[in-house]
Amino acid sequence: MTDGERGATAGLTLTTPRGTRFHFDPGALCLELLTTGGPGPYARYEVLRQPADLTHWLPHSRLRLPADAVRIDPAQLAATRTLRDALWRLAAARAHGRPGTAADYAVLNRAAAHPPLAPQITPAGTAAAPLPADGGQLASTLARDAIALLTGPHADRIRECGAHDCQLIFVDTSRPGRRRWCSMERCGNRAKVKALRARRAEDRPGAE
Repeated sequence: MTDGERGATAGLTLTTPRGTRFHFDPGALCLELLTTGGPGPYARYEVLRQPADLTHWLPHSRLRLPADAVRIDPAQLAATRTLRDALWRLAAARAHGRPGTAADYAVLNRAAAHPPLAPQITPAGTAAAPLPADGGQLASTLARDAIALLTGPHADRIRECGAHDCQLIFVDTSRPGRRRWCSMERCGNRAKVKALRARRAEDRPGAE
């Protein structure tokens, strides 16, 4: 996971530690935040080290707000990271059919209690947020989106990528409900290549 840029479709363009770029649509605004780092082993992917890092994320997210639309101070950045880490644990727990902790749900509820962002549209048709908008409003918007997801009709479709070495979390909003991979061009393609190689190995002369 690294900082991403928005493509023409919903979702983010992520870059792996090896430099491979791929499209990833987690299906929800709050889950886009999880690509910026996380608790425990995900801390090595941390990109939100200063307030400017979070404002840089805004135009690449589903919010599509300009980077200068929200003013974020260091305390608000820390609170957003705390919210993100709680959401990581809750989403991962839901993906594996486990209950989340009361402490993590309390983090979401505290953040959601503040007024959210009030986005507006400009005459040019682009998204904007009235100033002064701050990091507390951003965190509230993210927390409310997370609560809507966790209590909504797709809560049981929150999943972790099926690849053994990928823990990206997404919500499957497709009609069939059979999404397995974070991205077909990354983990889905790797699975296809692996399966193809296995079939070819079985078809070789002498294979048992």
